[in-house]
Amino acid sequence: MEIQKYIDHTILKPEATEEEVTKLCKEAKEYKFASVCVNPYYTALVKENLKGTGVKTCVVIGFPLGANTKEVKAFETENAIGNGAEEVDMVINIGALKDKKYSVVEEDIKAVVDKAKGKALVKVIIETCLLSREEIIKACELSVKAGADFVKTSTGFSSDGAKVENVALMRKTVGSGVGVKASGGIRDFKTAMAMVEAGANRIGASAGIKIVEESTK
Repeated sequence: MEIQKYIDHTILKPEATEEEVTKLCKEAKEYKFASVCVNPYYTALVKENLKGTGVKTCVVIGFPLGANTKEVKAFETENAIGNGAEEVDMVINIGALKDKKYSVVEEDIKAVVDKAKGKALVKVIIETCLLSREEIIKACELSVKAGADFVKTSTGFSSDGAKVENVALMRKTVGSGVGVKASGGIRDFKTAMAMVEAGANRIGASAGIKIVEESTK
């Protein structure tokens, strides 16, 4: 099991420095992770560091609250892609979903998808810890309808992270044609494998090295 191919090696803390991000890129190259996931400010730095390695540059959009307007998220996406992003992880408008303003949520996702089409993968962060079972299903359905490539459990900045049962529900809802990314609180190989077995085909983690090293024991 080559778990490293599932991992988005992640640093999203607000105090992350250029030195820390550069170190993360070096680790990602060494361990052959799927991508390095950062805040938009570091997009160009990551792209430059990963040039020619096959490791993707992943950037978060509307992070961590998702409460920006769709126009802001669209611009942020365009700007990130212009700076080298190959994957974007965008946070949905959670309040609009709770208000059952489903067209607003769909348009919010589609604004990002339209800017990314043919240029970058779009992963939609639905923040499962804030949603009911029915809302998780609805968020997944709207993401698929809007043309997203993945649905993702969490930002890692809210009240809880990924749960196996939510990953399984997301996989069941989106089917086999859309990816599922589990993120938030995945700090060991056992937890990562539980997410993969539940249907995740990408793992967001800052503990990627620990996960890989445990996988070889």
